[in-house]
Amino acid sequence: MPLNTLKPKVKSTKKRVGRGNGSKMGTYSCKGMKGQTARSGGRRRPGFEGGQTPYLRRLPKLKGFKNPNTINYQVINISDLNAFDDKAKVTKKELYEKNLIAKLSSPVKLLGSGKLEKAVEVEVDKASASAIKAVEAQKGKVHLPKEKVKKDD
Repeated sequence: MPLNTLKPKVKSTKKRVGRGNGSKMGTYSCKGMKGQTARSGGRRRPGFEGGQTPYLRRLPKLKGFKNPNTINYQVINISDLNAFDDKAKVTKKELYEKNLIAKLSSPVKLLGSGKLEKAVEVEVDKASASAIKAVEAQKGKVHLPKEKVKKDD
């Protein structure tokens, strides 16, 4: 197809305003009558609300900082693991079924509060040193994801 035969789609070109009354867009050029918005350069700054106190100035100034990268762990204590049988394998799913955690999507952290009386294998996202020590003292195991395990140099 020769390039000189190409034509734009119908109504694909921008309206040419202010080019006389014959164009149907003359006289006021779609700007209305007089006033700030009819003038050249007559635009209000972003957030301007006609002279009333803008929304962003009506909001209180809040102190502090909220970290967007924070991780909210669901906490369980080793005393909660006594609800399981001896030599049981405890995962997020089992904790959820016993109503020890609220949701499966959030990570779980095991803490060392209370007394553990059963040997269990626990699979959690994070665990405190005292919790790991208490579980291993009862001949149990704590399984953590590989990236969470600290390597001793």
